Amino acid sequence: MGKIQRVGVLTGGGDCPGLNAVIRAIVVRGVRKYNFKMIGILNGWAGLLDYEWKNLDREEVSGILHRGGTILGTSRTNPIKTPETKALTIENYKKLRLDGLIAIGGDDTLGAAVKLCSEGLNVVGVPKTIDNDVGGTDYTFGFDTAVEIATEAIDRLHSTAEAHHRVIVVEVMGRNAGWIATYSGMAGGADVILIPEQPFELEDVVQSVNARRERGRTFSIVVIAEGAFPKGKEKMYLQSDKVDEYGHVHLGGVGNALAKDLAQMTGMDVRTTILGHTQRGGTPSAWDRVLGTRYGVMAADMVAQEKWGYMAALQGFNVVAIPLSEAVGVNKSVPPEIYDVAKNFFG
Repeated sequence: MGKIQRVGVLTGGGDCPGLNAVIRAIVVRGVRKYNFKMIGILNGWAGLLDYEWKNLDREEVSGILHRGGTILGTSRTNPIKTPETKALTIENYKKLRLDGLIAIGGDDTLGAAVKLCSEGLNVVGVPKTIDNDVGGTDYTFGFDTAVEIATEAIDRLHSTAEAHHRVIVVEVMGRNAGWIATYSGMAGGADVILIPEQPFELEDVVQSVNARRERGRTFSIVVIAEGAFPKGKEKMYLQSDKVDEYGHVHLGGVGNALAKDLAQMTGMDVRTTILGHTQRGGTPSAWDRVLGTRYGVMAADMVAQEKWGYMAALQGFNVVAIPLSEAVGVNKSVPPEIYDVAKNFFG
């Protein structure tokens, strides 16, 4: 092993509660234990393309543990979108004289990291997404905070739904996996939870709402993930046809579509609340601060051990290093047995 001196760190993809906890842990561990020179790449992979960066030391990361967002900024830039962008990414990595790079992000960011590793760059990963759908790890930081935010919203909506005898459809994030919907829905006592893994029958939702009304309950809460869709449609609802640099469309609208159908089929007053980016923002929970800190320490240790192409992962109670190839491209879905627990309380 050669001596590691200069280490970069970047945050890519959507922002997420706990990112600053990870950055802080990487810098403190890297500087204090290994005497690394830490380089913060600004705005995700875009920072390598644009050669935008800053030095990171312990003073720079002091006081950021509780802050949402990321002090480094982020973007959905794809560094390997074209041969030209890939070549420029590699060129600027070398220009910065980096001995290693820590990429913090979800499937897209980590997928780019895997491919750049194959090009000879020394990269390790930290999994990040509020959707909790990255493979190889039990939990990603940011998920716990998002669930807490969604649960609090559901709690608040219960009282107004009951007062006005309404059905309220709550749309939460979850493109391909319904972890937030399932956990917040169960925690908030939702009457129906709809997720991408289980295409729904509209008639079943109507039946659950009507069953509550027949028992004298004049209101209902329906939680739906943005990526959920009814059987037979087999297509997600789109907010626009535009795609990002990784080819992802902008989802949105399933909550409003469901509310319209429910109003017609039940005759009840149905309203929609779309939580959107409120789930991403704000102060991270204690769990996410601790998990992010543990991930950050492991990432610095992986760099010191030159475990290139590996990712920090929570398995059981332990944070371990696993090959990035085991995590990227794997959509971690909500297991049927967990969703079956939630279904006990539908209707």
